[in-house]
Amino acid sequence: MKNQNRKTFFMFLLAFLVAFFIVSLVEILRSSLFTSSTIPDIPTASATSPFSSPSEAGKVPLSFSDLAERVKPAVVNISTTKTTKGFASPFGGSPFGGPFGDDFFDRFFGDIPQREFKQRSLGSGFIISNDGYIFTNNHVVEKADKIAVKVSDEREYEAKIIGTDPKTDIALIKIKPRNSLPVVDIGDSDQVKVGEWVIAIGNPFGLEATVTAGIVSAKGRVIGAGPYDNFIQTDASINPGNSGGPLFNMEGKVIGINTAIVAQGQGIGFAIPINMAKGILDDLKTKGRVTRGWLGISVQDITEDIAKNMNLKNRNGALVSDVFKGDPADKAGIKVGDIIIEINGKAIKDTHTLLLTIAAMQVGEKASIKALRDGKEMTFRIVVAERKDTAEVVAKKGSAGYFGISAQDITPEISRQMGIPSNAGVIITDIEPGSPADEVGIQPQDIIVQVNRVKVSSLREYNQEIAKAAQKKNVMLLIRRGNASFFVTMSIE
Repeated sequence: MKNQNRKTFFMFLLAFLVAFFIVSLVEILRSSLFTSSTIPDIPTASATSPFSSPSEAGKVPLSFSDLAERVKPAVVNISTTKTTKGFASPFGGSPFGGPFGDDFFDRFFGDIPQREFKQRSLGSGFIISNDGYIFTNNHVVEKADKIAVKVSDEREYEAKIIGTDPKTDIALIKIKPRNSLPVVDIGDSDQVKVGEWVIAIGNPFGLEATVTAGIVSAKGRVIGAGPYDNFIQTDASINPGNSGGPLFNMEGKVIGINTAIVAQGQGIGFAIPINMAKGILDDLKTKGRVTRGWLGISVQDITEDIAKNMNLKNRNGALVSDVFKGDPADKAGIKVGDIIIEINGKAIKDTHTLLLTIAAMQVGEKASIKALRDGKEMTFRIVVAERKDTAEVVAKKGSAGYFGISAQDITPEISRQMGIPSNAGVIITDIEPGSPADEVGIQPQDIIVQVNRVKVSSLREYNQEIAKAAQKKNVMLLIRRGNASFFVTMSIE
């Protein structure tokens, strides 16, 4: 009996120890799971930064409030007044709009005098110097009779335009403050990464100091706003009135100027990279306008057909379609048909890259240009000239015989009427509907300058070369239309 009790006691003790071991093991495992790296500790917000560490810029913030409070004082409200003319409406006091407009009333009521109207609009801006220089959009202040700027302390100042650049939609204005103003920190938009958190501050619909947040959705966007499109896309809400306001990164530095929205989309806004504004600031301050570089060429992108015709390995580069006589490229030896692949060590992907690169150069700057000519790499030394607004840099994209083209010699009369030499090529007289030429957009009165890289000065030379091309069933033509030149490729079955 005594042995039995002892046995029972040891069995109970063993069971207790096993149970204790199991409970301890479970507790250890549970503790390990909840402290593992799969569920990180949530850091405490810093008093000076919305991040767990000041160096962790671009990470998900715990709060935007500290950041917004710190940067808002340098954001301003801009209101403008413009004078416009129109007919007085019998239903109100504003010009007619809608489907009729002033043109309608010009035709039928031309003798009625027009009256002037004051058009008011709102925008945003940000202070870049203590003495009152402010960046905003050109379209915010363009043609304004009066510009009023309200700063964070509710004081209002009249501003004057220092410089504008319609091509990038950037303007520099100036106020005379009574005291030193708070300024923004300028960032580096080249270092911005897709997915980074950003905040936009502005005055949408007149609602002052509105803060919206989002991420950088994309970089280098071309939306057709101008020749120097290079927008930062964001899903931070941008609405009318935000124009000209700053886009901040999570370090509180300006990386862009909010400028455009897509009316048909939700959460799609665009900002001008701040580096673009920094690059033209000196010109805006000292000249009131921007001086850009000029090489004296027209260029076009390399299509798949052109790459195939020219036996190119890829479509990288900008194809020279015209060289203006006496300009820098002509003096350096660049020729039509060359493919520019590099400028000062920077790879040229397409015409847009080339245009931005040249525009950023200073007048008189010496540049090294690499180009392909008949498959061989060549280097040219060139001195950048000043771009004139009337000059065409990028050719517009867009000749019954072979490929549907009818052509003739350039007669003396045609030469006088069009202001072109009689040996400039052959002139297209007709295009067969539905032909390869029609499909690629060639038009009557276009001038054919080259056929498969061979210059043609007469109809006889053109017929010889176009017949050779027809045997190969494909051709590349250099076309001149007005002041623009461009290549087209065609093929026949």
